[in-house]
Amino acid sequence: MNGPSEAEETGTVSRITRKVRLGLMILFAWALPMAVAAAPFAAFVMDARTGQEIYAQNADTRLHPASLTKMMTLYMAFSAVERGQVRLDSKFLVSSHAAAQPPSRLGLKPGQRIELRYLIRAAAVKSANDAATVIGEGLAGSEAKFAAQMTQMARALGMRNTHFRNANGLTAEGHYSTARDMTVLGRRLFYDFPQYYSIFSRRSADAGIATVASTNKRFLDSYEGADGIKTGYTRAAGFNLTASAKRGSKRIIATVLGGTSTAHRNQVMAQLLDAGFGKAPTRVREVKPAPPQLVAEKKVRRTVQVARTEPQQAATVRLASSDRPVARASTVAVVTPAAISAAVSRAQAAAAPAPARSGSSLAASARPARKPGTGQFANVATDPELLARAARPEARPEEGDASEPAAVPVNAVRPAPAPRDDRSAGLSAPAAGSPSLFVQATQPQPESMALLASPAPAQRSETIILASLDPEEDAAPAPTETVARGSDSGGKGWGVSLGLFRSQYEAEQMLLKTALQESGALGSALSRVANTKRGFEANFVGMNRETAELACGRIAARQQSCRVLGP
Repeated sequence: MNGPSEAEETGTVSRITRKVRLGLMILFAWALPMAVAAAPFAAFVMDARTGQEIYAQNADTRLHPASLTKMMTLYMAFSAVERGQVRLDSKFLVSSHAAAQPPSRLGLKPGQRIELRYLIRAAAVKSANDAATVIGEGLAGSEAKFAAQMTQMARALGMRNTHFRNANGLTAEGHYSTARDMTVLGRRLFYDFPQYYSIFSRRSADAGIATVASTNKRFLDSYEGADGIKTGYTRAAGFNLTASAKRGSKRIIATVLGGTSTAHRNQVMAQLLDAGFGKAPTRVREVKPAPPQLVAEKKVRRTVQVARTEPQQAATVRLASSDRPVARASTVAVVTPAAISAAVSRAQAAAAPAPARSGSSLAASARPARKPGTGQFANVATDPELLARAARPEARPEEGDASEPAAVPVNAVRPAPAPRDDRSAGLSAPAAGSPSLFVQATQPQPESMALLASPAPAQRSETIILASLDPEEDAAPAPTETVARGSDSGGKGWGVSLGLFRSQYEAEQMLLKTALQESGALGSALSRVANTKRGFEANFVGMNRETAELACGRIAARQQSCRVLGP
């Protein structure tokens, strides 16, 4: 009996190969939506005219923005053009790193030069990763430096939960943003660069080496009034979209993160924009965003400067005149308390009137209050020459030398306060109009004066610290982490259940619809889809009992199933 022919064997192998390929394709098609569905969902809706929030769901959860990152890349490019750093016809060099970026890409080659205008079109319309990387490297020198500049700009724009690691949005550790921040950035593009905003509504564009089609064409064509802005997709991020639309006097900007497909993302965005137009007031005062508050961070190293002075000895008071000491160079002018005391005493004695003829005791005389600003010393406090001479050691005569008058500040280097009624000093009352701040010494005084007989002050430290030491280096920034869920419920264990659904998609749709209709009653409740044996349960959690009962009552009033969940 003859066996199967060679042709039959070949056909059998071909049929088996086709079946294996078909099975692999079915498996891949089944696994891909499961992987995409794992991306967390977030949404935010804003009235673009005022920046007021209309709706938020997980709006501040840090997620992967994917190609929505290019919105900031384009913002930085527009800023550079407007401040004159570059021009639209400036040619940027394509590096091997930029050319090696994965799709979507324009197809640039290493060593190629291309105008900035074409790079902007490719990044905005086609979402080309290689074009975005070339922009970053051309503006900052490297993609890492450009990512740091992008993060700084994000802070200046009020995007508090955003950190960039690259210019194109490919998944990287520490690269994250939120639905709220991306919506803020979309509003900034509209208001800060209206001359360039029209590029986001183009269905196609000339990118120099090719004509590219828009990744957002489906939504622009299907939603009335839509004129931008940017799509994004990675496996870790899901299907993302920041969109802007205008109807009448209203403009709404919204962001969706974590869509399960392009169709799902566009459908949710349409529902969000419809709800936004329904809730936004027709007439409202437009509040344009303020210019970004950029802060230049500059570290200044402070050096230690130490001025040394030799220890000051107690001054010896002599009645006779002495030779003038040799002037000693010094960077710090020092006036000792003993010198001040001697100068004060001599000035007081010089200004004192002759003793009264009635024979009254000089020691018993009281000192009258001084009247500043009058008399022969009225101009001493404002005379710059006297002030300078008093501060220079080389210009000050040694204590007891009456050959040259010297003006000495009473309040320099911790002077002892002048006694109000010191009878032991043996001084007569000074003449009216004696100065209150500065005095003039002209005559030697008796040795029995109490001010001169006081002991010398204790020796001071030789070292004077004029500047502090170098500050410690800035501590390393705390590591950031991209989280997959919203914040906790603050200890509130109540919630509501909207029932069971056959698929996760249906449960999410019901949660979104209910959140849009009852956002006031639900407050800050979080939406959750529980995968149970009976089906997918749509829940709102993180409420207290009163809020849960109120929300469930309002939902049930619209003929919708609702059940209160206890802790």
